[in-house]
Amino acid sequence: MKNTNSHRLYDEAVKLMPGGVNSPVRAFGAVGMKPIFIERTKGSKIYDADGNEYIDYVCSWGPCILGHSCPEIIKAVKDACDNGLTYGAPTEKEVILARMINELMPSMEMIRLVNSGTEAVMSAIRAARGYTGRDMIVKFKGCYHGHSDGLLVKAGSGALTSAVPDSAGVPKAYTDNTLIAAYNNKASVKELFDKYGDNIACVIVEPVAANMGVVLPEKGFLEFLREITMQYGSVLIFDEVITGFRLGLGGVQEYFGIKPDMTTLGKIVGGGMPMAVYGGIKEIMECVSPVGKVYQAGTLSGNPIAVSAGIAMLKMLSDKPHIYEEISIKAEKIANALESIGAYVNHIGSLLSGFFTDREVKDHDSAVSSDTAKYADFFRYMLENGIYIAPSQFEAMFVSYAHSHEDIDKTCNIIKNFQ
Repeated sequence: MKNTNSHRLYDEAVKLMPGGVNSPVRAFGAVGMKPIFIERTKGSKIYDADGNEYIDYVCSWGPCILGHSCPEIIKAVKDACDNGLTYGAPTEKEVILARMINELMPSMEMIRLVNSGTEAVMSAIRAARGYTGRDMIVKFKGCYHGHSDGLLVKAGSGALTSAVPDSAGVPKAYTDNTLIAAYNNKASVKELFDKYGDNIACVIVEPVAANMGVVLPEKGFLEFLREITMQYGSVLIFDEVITGFRLGLGGVQEYFGIKPDMTTLGKIVGGGMPMAVYGGIKEIMECVSPVGKVYQAGTLSGNPIAVSAGIAMLKMLSDKPHIYEEISIKAEKIANALESIGAYVNHIGSLLSGFFTDREVKDHDSAVSSDTAKYADFFRYMLENGIYIAPSQFEAMFVSYAHSHEDIDKTCNIIKNFQ
């Protein structure tokens, strides 16, 4: 497979951008390769600068649930462009999208449109702090909530300590109020609440983790988080930037029947355009300016092009609810193929991860037991055979409605031949 143009572009890019990319995982550093540069997409396929075709299971990290270049979404974007790219003023479409989201996720009684998942999470936490008048937050080791300063953290001397910065340039003072618990570990959460409960503003969690690879919540874990946050008057935030509208029209909260106080959405909600959302119960959201004292703003928030794409996306998903069952069945076939080569697989809906480990993967520590060198070999093998997956062991595979049965069968056959 020829990669001459991709390599040429990368060699030029590294002179102009850190690592030659605008987001770290794109650099292929974890798999020891130079990245491929994408030229165009269509349906289940992506095409690189050398004309190579790949069946794509990254799907722009999730939003392309209907496939790439979905005609209805492209039309909505083109039509919106004819009326201008940005207004910096309210539009009717913002109201339409907000109503759609509220009807699909009733826990989001009021919402605010923003531009990225990082911004949505940062703003939701600020609102939770403003609402409770408390400073501390609880997050889980291995859950990623964007690159805002207070959330770029790892555990210190133990899993139950205050967090220390996980990035240069983040003052320790920014993370002093971030507490780290272990995902799927009720005792670690309870210990934090026993010690700091009256000072904890919120618990933020990926209800289905997807940034240490896909890791499912154990039975009763999410219910426990709901109970303990209610007991202490803390806000429960579900970060559904990845799972929102991908596991179902009502997200994880509908899937498991648990109502959080606040939710963050991203990626898919903009139909492939840059957009995200945070929202929750009215009492909390009315703390946000201009009604309340929690300040948050953005000139491009509610951008008419992105909103148009989001409306088209949600309308199609609402009109075709069978999509979810179909893509789940397709994902299960891939999961079975991965299991046949000895991978440990976590799968829910159209999300899955195959870990090269002999341990059950239920948290960060078990996820990182994976053989990353073997995954790098697997990645290169898949790419050479025209299958594009995440260039990291600790990311998800995404199946879209555009993946044909032929795509799935071809993918499974290639996986089963991996040595």
